[in-house]
Amino acid sequence: MNFNLARFLTSAAAMRGLPPDEGREVAFVGRSNAGKSSAINRLCTRRGLARTSSTPGRTRLLNFFALDEDALIRLVDLPGYGYAKAPKSEQAKWAKLIEAYLANRQSLTGLVLLADSRLQLKPTDEQLLDWSRASELPTLVLLTKADKLSRNEQARAVANARSRIPANAEPLAFSAVSGLGLDAARAWVSNHLE
Repeated sequence: MNFNLARFLTSAAAMRGLPPDEGREVAFVGRSNAGKSSAINRLCTRRGLARTSSTPGRTRLLNFFALDEDALIRLVDLPGYGYAKAPKSEQAKWAKLIEAYLANRQSLTGLVLLADSRLQLKPTDEQLLDWSRASELPTLVLLTKADKLSRNEQARAVANARSRIPANAEPLAFSAVSGLGLDAARAWVSNHLE
């Protein structure tokens, strides 16, 4: 899988705006400001591929990135859930769009859930993991900002996450800044796109 070939494909505010439901895609999901866009940029070694911001709730559409010429292999950056600097009505609209996408997308082959390594998984993260278990969708839990932890703290964060996530999910200490866990994350995503 050549992540360097990544290019922006399209954004969608509704299900009818999604690319054709064919091929394979891995979606990146998590709380607002969890680092989904930063993780995609780091995986693809492209700084401005997915728009990043320090303002929670910047990603408001489903953003698709093609990894091949025919756009049949894709990464999807989903809007965040939880705290966001946006009206509640708009957040509810994002939630419905995310739910519809996750429930109906046949080309979805894997999910990457991003969660801060320094914090416990939130109830919304656990709900998403419950859904992924019931759907039997392979899930990678990227424990972000792990560069801010010592090696022992990283190991504890991974062990703690492993004890709280279902069998279809696996945790990985990750940092978009330092590249910690980058090779393992790329390998997991590649495996679920091939």
